Amino acid sequence: METYSLLREFADSWMLLFLFTFFVGIVFWVMRPGSSKEHRDTANIPFRHEDKPAQTEEART
Repeated sequence: METYSLLREFADSWMLLFLFTFFVGIVFWVMRPGSSKEHRDTANIPFRHEDKPAQTEEART
């Protein structure tokens, strides 16, 4: 069996199953109950310093 046929057979069977399982796992990880606070915080990153720029290290001390 040549290399292309072997790799194609592997990709059509086991790799497809692995990638589907990986995708479903990522979806479940994103939708887990405790992640809403993290997603909300990440979504608000552009609006954190809306009224003035963030302070530099020198300005804080």
